[in-house]
Amino acid sequence: MENHLRQMQALLEEGTSFVCVTLVDIKGSTPRAQGGRMLVTASGLYSGTVGGGLVEAKALEFSQEFLQQNELSGQTKFVQWNLNRDIGMSCGGSVKLYFERFNTNPWKIMIFGAGHVAQALIPLLLTLDCQLTCYDTRREWLDKLPESPKLNKLCVENLEDNVEQTSEKAFVLIMTHGHRSDFYVVQKFLEQRNQPFLGVIGSRSKAATLKKELKKEGLKQKQIEKIFCPLGFSLGGNHPQEIAVSITAQLLYERDKLFGKTHTRNPVPESTCTS
Repeated sequence: MENHLRQMQALLEEGTSFVCVTLVDIKGSTPRAQGGRMLVTASGLYSGTVGGGLVEAKALEFSQEFLQQNELSGQTKFVQWNLNRDIGMSCGGSVKLYFERFNTNPWKIMIFGAGHVAQALIPLLLTLDCQLTCYDTRREWLDKLPESPKLNKLCVENLEDNVEQTSEKAFVLIMTHGHRSDFYVVQKFLEQRNQPFLGVIGSRSKAATLKKELKKEGLKQKQIEKIFCPLGFSLGGNHPQEIAVSITAQLLYERDKLFGKTHTRNPVPESTCTS
């Protein structure tokens, strides 16, 4: 068991996603005693066994398919297989296996600005399964944010200089200390990156002004339409805590839509949020 845990830790430290498979229950005639474990990566069996033969082959296949599924499918699964009917073995027993996925590629959210709304938003986002990075030029505002292994706080001289370092899979929120700094950051994102979500905080009038200015700079309408501004759904008031809830709701909605999860409601993002 100790060796198993060391191997799991090694995979996590090197950034390799994997599935831990545990044989939790057996009935009748089965090829291995209860408690067998194995670790499976995208490359195949990493270590251990849950019985060998056809049972292990099916568990390997199931694990690798599980690794490819998006996060909305959950991080754990129980399965019970009849060895004769489900696997094609002559044994008359059954096995129950527990699959636990360790995904080292979490949902990344990059936040440009650590002001009042970010101070309310970030603690809320930290309750979710995501990895956050917050940039600001003001150390005193970053220091007000909570300490968490899920939050990277970076004090920088120039916000737009960090656009190129942003993962193209990350959701981006732009909520700096002013309209001009928002403009320069969003302009650089539209010119150089293609984020799945690019949101800018502000009112409807700020959104109109921002889009007009971007058009003057030569950006195409198709590019400008990628911006979510106003940021957040049209709910609640202008208190930072309520704005934070509306933004979180929109982020979850867009994340789920990106991964193919359907919704019964489709709120319109028309928040009157201001920074």
